[in-house]
Amino acid sequence: MKILILGGHGFVGKNVVEILKDSEHKIFPLSRRDGLDLTNYDLTKKYFSEIKPDVIIDCAAHVGSLHYVTEFAADIVDDNTQMILNLYRAVKEVCPKVKVINPISNCSYPGDADIQIESEWWNGPVHKSVWSFANSKRMWVVISECYAMQYNIKTINFLVPNAYGPGDYTDPNKTHALNGMITRMLQAKREKLPAFEIWGTGKPTREWIYVKDMAKMLAGAIEMKKSQIDPINIAQNKAYSIRETAEIIKELTGYSGKLVFNTKYQDGASTKRLDDKLFRSKYPNFTFTDIYKGIKETINYYKAVFNIVL
Repeated sequence: MKILILGGHGFVGKNVVEILKDSEHKIFPLSRRDGLDLTNYDLTKKYFSEIKPDVIIDCAAHVGSLHYVTEFAADIVDDNTQMILNLYRAVKEVCPKVKVINPISNCSYPGDADIQIESEWWNGPVHKSVWSFANSKRMWVVISECYAMQYNIKTINFLVPNAYGPGDYTDPNKTHALNGMITRMLQAKREKLPAFEIWGTGKPTREWIYVKDMAKMLAGAIEMKKSQIDPINIAQNKAYSIRETAEIIKELTGYSGKLVFNTKYQDGASTKRLDDKLFRSKYPNFTFTDIYKGIKETINYYKAVFNIVL
């Protein structure tokens, strides 16, 4: 099959490419650096027409930190909504038999959810701190269902927790939260800073997923025969507070300074832990990477990127 990976040079996309590189499929990792701007419908249709993919894994998004998606809220919601609309419109026009696979951030759950259960996904508004990004992600499911209803476009939707691991941005406004803490703590250790500042109270809890585990699930969905419009959690049902996560990073980097919490910065939602009952019923044998192992490998990656010898 011809597999088009949108955002194929980004954090999640290039890990999906890595999983599939030795498969029998023909892989097309594309992003803006290749000229494919999904906010431009004519360009989107042109590339889809030339490739005629059998599967599209959509890892493309305009994303950033809590502060970034608040400061540039209109840009975020405009770009992400335009991208998904152009994707499905182009699919309908030139490759209607394609299968679309969408990883959707779990920040799209209600902001006050104690545990994130698929049947309760619509039961309230998203947290205000991610208003622009999370609501545009909810639109992905709305749009995919509408195109299934009218044009029988096949889609598989997953809800995914906060990803971390090798291959992410180094810019703290762009990188994912856990990776951002790793990069900043490595710098603090190298500079022998006496304290490491964490934005917010450190109390919110987060479920983390090692990016290679997410990539494995997305790549495996290529073989799924039926649509999965109602999204399913890729879930471990295990969460760590920001403070606990920072303490693990501190232990594994060997940083000896003090952790301090700057409460002038807003916390996100208090809890992001995904229920795993439905996931385990469908994927009982899937194994997740231990968080200590995943963070250690991520630390080693950034040490190489920054040329840090500790």
